[in-house]
Amino acid sequence: MSDATPPGWYPDTAAPGADRWWDGTAWTAHTRPAGAVPQPSPPTARTTGGASGGGGARVAVIALAGLLVVGAAVAGAVLLGRDDSGTEPGSAPGVTATAVTTTPTATGDSPSPDPGLLVDQLNGITLPIPDGWEKPQTTVERVLTMRTAGSYPCPGDSSDFCYHATVTSRTASGTEGTSPEALARKDITTAARLAYGENVVGDRIHGGIVAHEQLRAASVSVAGRTGYEVRWRVTTGKGPGGYVQSLVFPSSAGGEAPVIVRYAFDAGPDGPPLSLMDTITRAIRPIGDSATSGGVGSSVAP
Repeated sequence: MSDATPPGWYPDTAAPGADRWWDGTAWTAHTRPAGAVPQPSPPTARTTGGASGGGGARVAVIALAGLLVVGAAVAGAVLLGRDDSGTEPGSAPGVTATAVTTTPTATGDSPSPDPGLLVDQLNGITLPIPDGWEKPQTTVERVLTMRTAGSYPCPGDSSDFCYHATVTSRTASGTEGTSPEALARKDITTAARLAYGENVVGDRIHGGIVAHEQLRAASVSVAGRTGYEVRWRVTTGKGPGGYVQSLVFPSSAGGEAPVIVRYAFDAGPDGPPLSLMDTITRAIRPIGDSATSGGVGSSVAP
């Protein structure tokens, strides 16, 4: 049984009134106002039996000092993090920076995940999982993923496994000052390449992309915010090809970067209907949205 703390929002001791995102292994630069979405909090320090009077006061002082050290460590980690180019800043001459990692600990019983939802806690949204789809525990790309259940031998490489449809949610990076439209128009090329061109491990599982046709490029409302989507039909060297879509919109959690939802549907009779892309987009909700009772029971049919 693992003791690792799951990814989530936890109180930021370096910034009272704010939460910071823990990605499961380290703190990130994402923050939001405290209490925006209910989230288990790290436990407070406790004394053991037998402590009383001055002993209790000493424990309280030690606990407070510990919180101050943690706050300084988190603030230092953010200030000394990667710059916009993605490189680590150098230390000043003669100064040695010591990394301090603090892991939050969740208390109480966390709610069981809804099997009908793909929950993106970092970006504060839920996506309904269509009937007959699954959310895998592990994927080649370390992003939130849902896909059609059951794989088939890829047409371009029968030793690889393909899926008739896949949808992923991720946080955009390096996007300051960039509009959802500009991001979507740029991202569609990457989305098409990874789905039907050359995947993340370099395999041309569909024989590569031979041609593409733009089917849609338009503004769209997502979770109460204005986003933009671009959809392509791609023709591949082997197999029926497919449809890819990049949907970009502002995070519902007030994060520092927009959300990118990528769709990849096989063409042909085995792929899901293209209209399912629109159905999923319309059903994206902020976490805890009253229209879906927090998203529970919002699974959709393909």
